[in-house]
Amino acid sequence: MMKLNRNQQLAAAALSVCALLPLAALPGCTSSEASSTPSGGITPQQFADGVHAVMMADRTVYATHVVTNLQKQDAPVKAFEYWEDTENSIPLPAQMFRMGAELVDENPEAGFTYALRSKWPLNEQHQAKTELEQTALDYLSDNPGENFYGEEELGDQKYFVAVYPDRAVAEACWSCHNEHPNRGDDYPEFGKDDVMGGVLVRVPL
Repeated sequence: MMKLNRNQQLAAAALSVCALLPLAALPGCTSSEASSTPSGGITPQQFADGVHAVMMADRTVYATHVVTNLQKQDAPVKAFEYWEDTENSIPLPAQMFRMGAELVDENPEAGFTYALRSKWPLNEQHQAKTELEQTALDYLSDNPGENFYGEEELGDQKYFVAVYPDRAVAEACWSCHNEHPNRGDDYPEFGKDDVMGGVLVRVPL
């Protein structure tokens, strides 16, 4: 039998939860309980880690093997910010990611949401929306390679929140940001594997 690595195990666990266990049924937990395994299921952190592994795998494949390859081949089709109004254009990796997040957000059965966030948003949709999100972005910036986990209450609902480093995984990522007309004079110059922001996964408790 083929042995799965940790990311594959987490992704499989996340998909199993999606199919078999409504997230709304996950028991509530305090900060100290967020990483403990509930009876008959997986923790919110394990779920978030799993769906993040799947999302980033898809995004990396699109950025590396579609967008960057088209650029290197000097193909007539280009990834472009205003792709909807331009012929022979496809969405940028960040736009593909956001469109997927919007579809999940519209699905009442999904049981979780996700989004891109950044300390240096070129698109205002990607700026921190809550105090916890800003804290998470500061933490990722100060602690390269680490994830941020916490809890917050929005309205009357409590959420487990995971924020992961959003790294420049392909040339298409950092070149787009470095050459964008909206970047200010103090905007960072990004390179391969630099942390450009955060990928946020929010799970109701």
